[in-house]
Amino acid sequence: MKLSIIIVNYNVTRLLRNCLLSIQKYTEGEDYEVIVIDNASTDASWGDLIPEFPKVRFISSEHNDGFAIANNKAIHTAAGEYVLLLNPDTELEGYYMKDLLDFADSKADFGCLGVRMHDAEGIFLPESKRSVPDMFNSFEKLFTNFKRSNSKSYYRSDIEEDGVAEVDVVTGAFLLVKKDIYEKIGGLDEAYFMYGEDIDLCYTLLRNGYKNYYYGKASLLHHKGESTIKDEVYLNRFYGAMQIFIDKYYRESKPMQYSFLKAGLKLRHKIEKIKLK
Repeated sequence: MKLSIIIVNYNVTRLLRNCLLSIQKYTEGEDYEVIVIDNASTDASWGDLIPEFPKVRFISSEHNDGFAIANNKAIHTAAGEYVLLLNPDTELEGYYMKDLLDFADSKADFGCLGVRMHDAEGIFLPESKRSVPDMFNSFEKLFTNFKRSNSKSYYRSDIEEDGVAEVDVVTGAFLLVKKDIYEKIGGLDEAYFMYGEDIDLCYTLLRNGYKNYYYGKASLLHHKGESTIKDEVYLNRFYGAMQIFIDKYYRESKPMQYSFLKAGLKLRHKIEKIKLK
């Protein structure tokens, strides 16, 4: 089998249904499977999709252990040469899956691949193509609204939206990777509950000599944050994930950057908490 599509669901049955319909429509004729793992949703309506999509394998988790653990659990059962991590709040928008797989096959050093994402209003989502966080681009992201053109800043504005190029980081909302390489590097780091694990995976691929790609010829609709309540729990998880990342990669090797990033994250976290009040 060529491809296993892995979807982690949590309380977004309506969007999951649309996602599955888009896969059904745009991957017709491809050699693939779909595995949906429900992360202990409080809304049990996802079960209504089982008879509607008999070719989809549904897995039910007893506990919500987070995005990384759920993906790793599902991928362990996958039969595909490639695995595609796909958010349930996304929809494919074209017959491009074969093109993506052919592109990946053509790269001897292929790490992972992401596509051009936009929201429901058609606005491009800049997290489609990113750099690894460092002291300089993190300051720009955390504390300014200034977006430099033709720069290798956090959001790679030097790459056209519909371009094809090497990048450091793509998003876990749509991330194509070879299963054997995914397993070789350890999969998603399960220290992350949610957020940051895609950055870590992409960086791990780079550190192991692989190259990551942005493929802007293919587009994806992403209904951002539909299963996320932007409350203090969300903030703690988001900024906690960034802290895990810098602890892992910068504490020992880049102490000056580590100190700056730690202080910046703490300050930005405090600012966001104040905004909630």
